[in-house]
Amino acid sequence: MYAYVGCYTTSDRAGHGRGISVFRVDPESGAWAPVHMLAGITNPSFLALEPRQRFLYCVHGGSGQEVSSFAVDPRGGALTYLNTQPSGGTNPVHLSIHPSGLCLVVANYTGGTVAVLPIAPDGTLGPPTHELALSGTPGPDPIEQPGPHPHDIPLDQSGQFAVVPDKGLDRVFVFRLDPALGTLVPTAQGSVQARPRAGPRHAAFHPHRPYVYVINELDSTVSAYHFRADSGALTQLQVLTTLPAEFTGRNTGAEVAVSPSGRFVYASNRGHDSIAIFGVDFIAGVLTTVGWEPTQGRQPRHFALDPAGNFLYAANQAGDSITTFRVDSTGMLAFTGQVIDTGSPVSIVFTDT
Repeated sequence: MYAYVGCYTTSDRAGHGRGISVFRVDPESGAWAPVHMLAGITNPSFLALEPRQRFLYCVHGGSGQEVSSFAVDPRGGALTYLNTQPSGGTNPVHLSIHPSGLCLVVANYTGGTVAVLPIAPDGTLGPPTHELALSGTPGPDPIEQPGPHPHDIPLDQSGQFAVVPDKGLDRVFVFRLDPALGTLVPTAQGSVQARPRAGPRHAAFHPHRPYVYVINELDSTVSAYHFRADSGALTQLQVLTTLPAEFTGRNTGAEVAVSPSGRFVYASNRGHDSIAIFGVDFIAGVLTTVGWEPTQGRQPRHFALDPAGNFLYAANQAGDSITTFRVDSTGMLAFTGQVIDTGSPVSIVFTDT
């Protein structure tokens, strides 16, 4: 199994990274060993592997306006650059690959747009086939919410729908994706309103049940939604804090993920510098707070569970480290002592084997 790590590299993003790092992962112990570094890539922040794991894609965050593709060597995990295309807007922050491998979708934070790019059989990208600007009333924070700021664009398991949390508009949009035409079309519902100054940031689908969980950056909460697989409609079920009651410092929410078993939801706090742990009610979809685990580093912008759900890896952006935690049967985390030193890590993706 291999882990691919994206990072920030430029001074305007306080970047200390060098490019995309590749590590060999021992699935039993959770240990990582470096095997490859593809240096010289500007802000390869968020990464995605296509379903057959032959190709990897990255956005170029910050002031970038591009997406790049790479071939994956199945024998050793090394990457070979293929090509680069426009992302359809400034500061692309997230991308997802359609299950067919025919296209990818990208969210452009500063540009306030989402876009679709076709993927050729050889893994190379074509120019955007559709660019769509998000619109609505900005949230009440004039600094963080001056206009649309889409921050994530995950797809449901079928690949029919893309959910787009928009931090600037306090809305969660849903689009129907047509991979053959390369288009994104708003659903009949279009979007749902979050609480004022919530700042929806990232979303995660439950692997087995019709639920979506959204972490809200600005008010440090997680929202649970029911998701209709036929129409893409969202219904809010619950809003729950990601912080312990005694914490009074400044904090922003960053990442959210559901365990492969579907029993637990995890969310990262920047400021409290922790992973919040929640249990999932399979029938109602709501969450119960289980606890918090310090990430042993500063500003965990991202974290990822390994494919089996046995380990959680926290990417501490300001700490230039990835820290390793074993997941027990209750969902709680135990620090293993392993710290991977790597500059400004901001995303992690795993191969399945």
